[in-house]
Amino acid sequence: MISQASQFVGTIPENYDQGLGPHIFHDYAQNLVDRATKACSHLTTGSVLEIASGTGIVTRKLRNALPPDINMVASDLNPPMLKVAQSKFSADEKVTFKPADAMALPFGDAEFDLLLCQFGVMFFPDKIQAFREAARVLKSDGRYIFNVWGTMEDNPFSALTHAAVENYFRNDPPGFYKVPFSYTNQGQVMFELEAGGFKDIKCETIRLDKHVSDWALFARGLVYGNPLIDEIKSRGGVDPDVIMQSILDALHGAFGPEPGSMPLLANVYSGSVA
Repeated sequence: MISQASQFVGTIPENYDQGLGPHIFHDYAQNLVDRATKACSHLTTGSVLEIASGTGIVTRKLRNALPPDINMVASDLNPPMLKVAQSKFSADEKVTFKPADAMALPFGDAEFDLLLCQFGVMFFPDKIQAFREAARVLKSDGRYIFNVWGTMEDNPFSALTHAAVENYFRNDPPGFYKVPFSYTNQGQVMFELEAGGFKDIKCETIRLDKHVSDWALFARGLVYGNPLIDEIKSRGGVDPDVIMQSILDALHGAFGPEPGSMPLLANVYSGSVA
């Protein structure tokens, strides 16, 4: 069963890429890419799979960093996200784009040397099954590296956004923002990774003080760049732009005018096949 919170379709991909990408995803993407290149430092050929690759923020950086003869596959549940990702590449670059459900990966056993996933695991309805699939498609010496957000309190832009939206729908508040910031218990994540077939599991917490030069662009991404916009429209009764302005006001109130900064926190996990 697919989580409704994972449906990034319509105009969401473009707003995600432009409004959210520069503000909360690019720095963590570079962190993953640095880890990936270190993990692949012994390889001149081979294959790397990215799960939940979205609009190709990690994909583009990773292709630039890896040796040209290493094959890359970028997969995502939502073809509209992959379409944006594919537009960032020329036809001669070794990247294959393929729609895929992380809980039933359409790849053979022991096919990849490395798996990456940026801020996607939180959306998988059955995480142990998704970890089993990741372990299945990895070679015996392969490694899985992924990141997940910390709590809303650790990433206060999310709490501000959720509160601003909730103010308009007190009887039936949209729940999207509770999903990305819900997989925060390190013990639970490590237990489920082990249950899915991984060993040598490591976790590192990455804190950032993120510079923001355009709070309005960020506020637009927070409303229109994820399934929250569909929750707002389905409830009706309020213009999404009105909610966006409330979020912008909350961001200014918490972090000041441009240029400003906000704290971010994510946990990065890695494990090898047991």
